[in-house]
Amino acid sequence: MKIGFIGLGIMGESMCENIVRKHNDTVYACDHKQSQIDKLASFGCIGCRDEIEIAKNADIIITMIPTSKHVKEAYELMLPYLKEGKICIDMSTIEPHVSVAVADMVKATGAQFADCPVVRSKADAIAGTLGVLAGCDEKLYPVIEPILSYMGSKVIYMGENGKGISAKICHNTLVAQIQNGVNETLCLAQKLGISIDNFADAVAAGGAQNFYMNAQREKLKNEDWTTAFSMENMDKDINICNAISESLGFAMPGMKAAKAALDEGVNRGWAKEDFRKTYLIVKGE
Repeated sequence: MKIGFIGLGIMGESMCENIVRKHNDTVYACDHKQSQIDKLASFGCIGCRDEIEIAKNADIIITMIPTSKHVKEAYELMLPYLKEGKICIDMSTIEPHVSVAVADMVKATGAQFADCPVVRSKADAIAGTLGVLAGCDEKLYPVIEPILSYMGSKVIYMGENGKGISAKICHNTLVAQIQNGVNETLCLAQKLGISIDNFADAVAAGGAQNFYMNAQREKLKNEDWTTAFSMENMDKDINICNAISESLGFAMPGMKAAKAALDEGVNRGWAKEDFRKTYLIVKGE
């Protein structure tokens, strides 16, 4: 089956590269940046000028694009070319209700749709070890699982359309809260005369051990804000969670605290830097 990949950003370019390297049929790719299309073409895919060209040529269409608006617009453009036999997989992180609406729109053409957002970082996108959270019809999952496994070492079926992206929003909100908790307690420890290394070792030895502290301790110590996951993307995700929690009347004070730090970071002009830089906000700098 021919695969088309739309969206060659920080994560998408490496995800697409893994597909090109592992898939035994043609892979098409497009992006709003010609340089990204050229980069993936150098790995062996066929560059396309737009989503319509992808929709005409690919049997499986994968999208990895920034926002709900972008996803909706992309599928509206492709809609006339979708039909029975085509499969659409959106791996973007968008609002769950928009994802479900797009799924309904696509499935009305006879094509199939899955929301399959990813978790973990750029390094995992490069290595093909992402986590993939799939939301789709139960019968579709075994068909797309081998494709998803090109990009992820842990592919989990979450349920019907909308369940994959809902799980992703909950996941990223928890990541943001863990990060905010690490930032707060790490800053307090330093005020009490405890070094970052000593505190990180203490955390690793006890029940508070967590991946964020283990993975980020050196970067926090060196105030290295090189982007693995951008402030603007995490801020987008936690604001989606905020809207969902408010619509349900469900209070999430921990989420609100993490959201305040992320919102401030974006307002300071740090949108493109890594979200760990909120450490400076908690630190009072």
